[in-house]
Amino acid sequence: MIKILTNLIIAVLLAFWLGAIAVFSIQNITAVSLKFLLWESIKLPIGVLLSFCVGGGLILGSFVPLLFKPAKRATKRRLRSPVDDQSYFDFDD
Repeated sequence: MIKILTNLIIAVLLAFWLGAIAVFSIQNITAVSLKFLLWESIKLPIGVLLSFCVGGGLILGSFVPLLFKPAKRATKRRLRSPVDDQSYFDFDD
């Protein structure tokens, strides 16, 4: 039940963001280019550029948990001592 609810919440959030990007891109059709240091992209509508950035962020964000996964700890085996062994103190012989 919790897994279904989690998937539903994720789907609603994703649909909301995709809808918001669609509305934003329709209202802002101005062509822009992305500049980074000496590199400059071709001129694209701002909504298309935003869609690529969101898609790239979703893809990269899905790999982040794989990079920072905590290492599995080896389970420590408890050493048995003679005190724990009840047959050790059996003096009925």
